[in-house]
Amino acid sequence: MRKNSKRDIIVIGFALFSMFFGAGNVIFPPYLGLGAAGSWLGAFLSYYIVDIGLALVAIAAMLKCNSDVEGITYRIGKIPASLFTSIIVLCIGPLLAIPRTAASTYEMTVIPLVGNIGLGISSIIFFLLIYLLARKESTVVEILGKFLTPALFIGLLVLIIKGAIDPIGPIREQPVIENVIAHGIAAGYQTMDVLAALLFGVIIIKTVMAKGYTSNNEKLTVVGGASIVAGIVLFIVYYGLTYLGATASTLYTLEIDRGTLIVEIIKNILGFPGIVVLGIVVALACITTAIALVSATATYFSRLANNRISYQLLVIIICVFSTLISNVGLSSIIAIAAPILGIVYPGALTLIILSFFGDKIKNDNVFKCATLGAILASALEIMESYGTALLPMSQLPLFHLGFGWILPTVLFGFAGALIKPENPMVEVEDAD
Repeated sequence: MRKNSKRDIIVIGFALFSMFFGAGNVIFPPYLGLGAAGSWLGAFLSYYIVDIGLALVAIAAMLKCNSDVEGITYRIGKIPASLFTSIIVLCIGPLLAIPRTAASTYEMTVIPLVGNIGLGISSIIFFLLIYLLARKESTVVEILGKFLTPALFIGLLVLIIKGAIDPIGPIREQPVIENVIAHGIAAGYQTMDVLAALLFGVIIIKTVMAKGYTSNNEKLTVVGGASIVAGIVLFIVYYGLTYLGATASTLYTLEIDRGTLIVEIIKNILGFPGIVVLGIVVALACITTAIALVSATATYFSRLANNRISYQLLVIIICVFSTLISNVGLSSIIAIAAPILGIVYPGALTLIILSFFGDKIKNDNVFKCATLGAILASALEIMESYGTALLPMSQLPLFHLGFGWILPTVLFGFAGALIKPENPMVEVEDAD
């Protein structure tokens, strides 16, 4: 192992933190704490496990599958794998996550500090900056880990520590949401970090290899160490933000907009100087995540097109498209994202978990059927939650925690194991 491995682990770890900590990570924990009130700790833990816990599991799966997202999805078939991976990339790319960074910056940075200059103008300026920072693929991790992230983390710590020392109000004893665990899980979905990890993992592992860590043990040590660093920093930040939301539980109701809530909390803690700090923190968080997502999305689609479309051109296309989508506004993007992610997440999680047993499961039909079961069951769950119950999904175990899809997924997986594979994996391996 190289002498500067500890430094590399810290730099890459902070870069990974900044990739994950974006728009959703600023607004969801305080709102979760507001609704959970006295039960905020349980809500926080469920949120953290579903968000960062599973995201780090996804990165571990990336390592096992040789740092390629297709290494996780390929067992469902070439065309379905490309289609499903592209849907994941679009969700965490120009359809949902990237536009949300611009909309969040506008609502929590531009309006409080500059005034209402118009979402259109703000998003154009935002994505022009993102283009300038993301156009060179090789510089992304260094920019994030060395420069932007330390400023982001220090700003967050100032806000959290001040809010802990001098809370803005007492914490309501009883929560105002029915199931704090389910709400924590739903908020974890909304961050999209598990999906993002499938692309961030590619950037991180490539960076690690470029620094000379090429053996499996070296990659595992550096990426694992960086993941621990990111996980610890995110734990501190999420814990603090959820607590700040809980201290506002006697002051505000759930009718308040998520972006407005965090602005009001910080205004109560530090006044206008706090709004300035928050504005800088939100801008940095959104910029760092947008850079990572634009870079990862451009890299994926460039590779999918066999490099016939250049990385630089794709960065321009993504930034332009994201500018257009961001103009629907933050609340609309969140509302649109909820059902989409509720369907995509279970399929992705199924493939991530199965990838750890890939060498023991020789029948690809297990992967195909389990993923199909996860997607179908989650779609039925979403339909029932919107008032259209085709099947009694609410009677399934774990439905009220948002995991009603697990039993159908397992049953579909077992059914797939009974279907004889056309090209058993063991035969392909022997042929190689």
